[in-house]
Amino acid sequence: MDRKEELKALLWASRRGMLELDVILAPYLEVSFSKMEDAEVDHFKHFLTNDDPDLYAWLMGYESPTAEFSSLVHKIQAYLKEKLTKG
Repeated sequence: MDRKEELKALLWASRRGMLELDVILAPYLEVSFSKMEDAEVDHFKHFLTNDDPDLYAWLMGYESPTAEFSSLVHKIQAYLKEKLTKG
């Protein structure tokens, strides 16, 4: 699959049952995907296999993410913080 198609598939997979996750994950991907290595893309795909309540709790800082996803969660949180401070 070429990168453009892979991004489309990931954007679709990022559409979740929770609107709160939709407005976090898709914009993060749109900004970050072009800089991701193939291993990072695979890791993001694996991240999306988690349940929505877990993803939301991790991203909002209500719970600590598993060690496997800690770095990715921190990257997404940094993206959110930057987006919020820019207004």
